[in-house]
Amino acid sequence: MSRALPPFLAGLALIAMWEWAHRSLGLSGVPSPFAAFAALPELLSERSSFADVMHSLRRMFIGYGIAAVFGIALGLLMGTSEIAAKLFNPLIMMIYPIPKAALMPILMIWLGIGDASKILVIFLGASLPIIYHAWQGAKSVSSTVVWSAAAMGMGSTSRLFRIILPAALPEIFIGLRTGLILALITMVVSEIVARSNGIGNLLFNSMDMALYDRMFATIIIIAAMGYLLDLTFEAIRTYFLRWADTRDHIELTAG
Repeated sequence: MSRALPPFLAGLALIAMWEWAHRSLGLSGVPSPFAAFAALPELLSERSSFADVMHSLRRMFIGYGIAAVFGIALGLLMGTSEIAAKLFNPLIMMIYPIPKAALMPILMIWLGIGDASKILVIFLGASLPIIYHAWQGAKSVSSTVVWSAAAMGMGSTSRLFRIILPAALPEIFIGLRTGLILALITMVVSEIVARSNGIGNLLFNSMDMALYDRMFATIIIIAAMGYLLDLTFEAIRTYFLRWADTRDHIELTAG
């Protein structure tokens, strides 16, 4: 109850502010929150709208999955090889500040407005924080421990999977969590720019037809997707990092 109360109160405050804006501004483009919530069942019951949501999730998970595998592998390589870090770090620092939506026109010219261009921009948006945090996690592993394992005859592959990767996991999960939210954001943006199907296309179709209650209902769906994805990810992170949480608790108690 203590965990659920703050988000519940924050949600009520947001709805109250939304209702106040609706009544004060008197704009058709700012419908009542109750009208937006009332449009949700109809919106989700439509086969085309449900298909749009599924198209979006499929693209997002493909792009994010590729980004996770690639980002962790490259980050660990950079964290264990100074040559790789010097080679890839300047490239990452150049690409990172570029808004990924700015790449969509180029990708649309090369790959069209289908899944390929959208999955690629999702991959680019999600992979960079994963690479960075995997790199930092691997770099933070004590060199003394790695050298001791090598002196005991442990091979490089065993050191990577038995020492470096487990020690870097807490930092890697930070990157994965950031990458997941960025994957959702870039997914919506890519579908707004290259409108064929998906939840971004559904959002702008509602705006074009002045169906503002449906437009805000779509935004609620996107917000709910982000919240549920983050909640699920946190449960997965807690499961895989039980040992880290236990260790931190023991150290805090001892201190």
